[in-house]
Amino acid sequence: MRHPRTKKTFDCVEMKRNGAARIYEAIKGMTPEQEKAYWQQVDEAFQKRQEERERNASTPGCRNAPRLP
Repeated sequence: MRHPRTKKTFDCVEMKRNGAARIYEAIKGMTPEQEKAYWQQVDEAFQKRQEERERNASTPGCRNAPRLP
């Protein structure tokens, strides 16, 4: 018995392809040194966002949770 198809609310493959396209556009034409600097900058920004989320959450990785004293 076939189950009726439901409309996707989120398409993981589409998200992955869009992300890859954005990265490609950002780094195309860069030298290896420029690309390395790009990824270091991306990593630093990611680390800062993670630290900010952890400071604002009562449990690491938990979003929108009230901060305990």
